[in-house]
Order: sequence, then structure tokens, then C-alpha cells
Amino acid sequence: MKARRLDLAIQRASRAAHIPADARLRAWARAALSRDATVALRYVAEAEGRRLNREYRGKDYATNVLTFVYDGAPRGALAGDVVICAPVVAREAREQGKPVLAHHAHLLVHGLLHLQGHDHEREAEAVRMERRERAILARLGFPDPYAGR
Repeated sequence: MKARRLDLAIQRASRAAHIPADARLRAWARAALSRDATVALRYVAEAEGRRLNREYRGKDYATNVLTFVYDGAPRGALAGDVVICAPVVAREAREQGKPVLAHHAHLLVHGLLHLQGHDHEREAEAVRMERRERAILARLGFPDPYAGR
């Protein structure tokens, strides 16, 4: 299998200490991608997460992950941004009784699957996307993020 090219820019606009190291984020991103990609991964604080969610989705709260897909990438490649709100990740992990590291991995995989066209708006799409997330996370050594729901 040919190795995928990943151009990953990691931005930390949040000072949260629980944000994983770059090497770990890159490994997770590679595991989630099925095509070459140019991605900006941006970790944000609550205010920026809320502003972006309000501006682009019309929802006035900070959400865990947002994905922005860009046109114009070379044929077959992907380009976009994945924005993860660090305080929301920590809060959700605590509420769901999950290790924060596992939740970071899940949300990065989730965002990158959106970049590749996966969605969860309809039941059948959600089932396919969740199956893919489970498989990727299992290969990375993480438990099923949907267990116990």
C-alpha cells in the first residue's frame, strides 16, 4: 500500500496542557486518512470555538470539533481545516468517563473522516462513519468511543 502524503500544520490557540504532542497527532491523522491531504489542525479555547460554531453553523455554543473542507486540492487529494475545542474535549471526556487522550484521538479521527466526505446526518451514514471510527481507533489502541451510550 502506498504511503499517503500528509501536510499537517498544527496550531495551538489554546494553552490547555492536555493537548497531545505533535508526533501523536500526526500518527493519528495518518491512520485516519485514506488519501493525500493538506490539513491545518487548530486547537482553540472556548471563545474561538463558540465564535466559529456560531459563524459557520449558526449554533451559539462551543462544539468539540469542526471540519472545513476546501476545494482546489490536487486530484484525489484532500484539503481543509479541523478545529478542536480543547476545553470541550476535556469536559466531554470527564462527563463520559473517558481518558482525555482517547477523546482527543476520537475527535481528530472524526474530523478527518468528515474531511473525507463521511457524515452522520442520516442513520445509515452515522452507522458507516461510526464503524470506520471504531476500526481506526482500535488500530491505534483506543477503546470503542461509542461503548456505553
